[in-house]
Amino acid sequence: MNETVLRVADALVKAGSTFSDDKIAAYERAIAKETDDKARWVLETILDNARAAKQNLGPLCDDTGIPHLVLEIGKNKSVSGQMLGDIRLGVAEGLRKLPGRPMGIMGDDKKRIDQSGGLDPDSAGVACAPILLRETDEDVIRLNVLMFGGGPAIRAKTYRVFHKHDVQVVLDEIVAWATESVKQLGCSPCTLAVGVGRSHFEAASMMLLAQVEGRYDTQSDMEQEITKRVNESKTGALGLGGDTSVLATFMKVGPQRASGVRIVCLRPCCCFEPRIFSVRLD
Repeated sequence: MNETVLRVADALVKAGSTFSDDKIAAYERAIAKETDDKARWVLETILDNARAAKQNLGPLCDDTGIPHLVLEIGKNKSVSGQMLGDIRLGVAEGLRKLPGRPMGIMGDDKKRIDQSGGLDPDSAGVACAPILLRETDEDVIRLNVLMFGGGPAIRAKTYRVFHKHDVQVVLDEIVAWATESVKQLGCSPCTLAVGVGRSHFEAASMMLLAQVEGRYDTQSDMEQEITKRVNESKTGALGLGGDTSVLATFMKVGPQRASGVRIVCLRPCCCFEPRIFSVRLD
């Protein structure tokens, strides 16, 4: 295996097994201010689990996730078909090393839809989602690996909002969706990932980039408002009640068009997400 394959494999393992420093600090802040004993115990247990996963480089969760990739390319850099192939090989090796849960469905289109083709016993049978390419002003080639679990995908939503020339209308819709989805998800506290775009594809892309750019220690006014209002629902950790239903909101707004609607994509990332790690490939 060449260096690119090894780096990607290592990044996938770390994405699936480690919390970032700012996420650990966010959990510590939530534990310190939590007034519900049951909720505090859940938060402490999640953090203990994360420390054990990091030490062993093992999965944070039994649902090890579907690889989603964001490849950032500097203006003076280029990416070949060979590199893209190596990235996919690295993902496969990382899934075997983590290990990823075998979740890939075999067979043709119909069999994959109705799940009659059977499970691929190879962890690497979980193919990664299409790679999202992104320009960057930095002189780098950087791959961001995110592992997406099934629960948040089930509770996620991409829909149009009639904005009525008022940002508050859009925020109210996001809060209403998020409050409902966090209650249904169960694996809270969540990190809300929100993308706003001109199409469903763009909104979903913005949601993905929001997780790449998001920081628990840096929140915009809109992000803070969404987090605060959803926390007022008192859903709490694992739905047991308490002060922390949401640790933070990561929101990215893309270009907009002269239209009466905004397309919003919301993913209620579970207590272990975003599971992300970044690696330079140049």
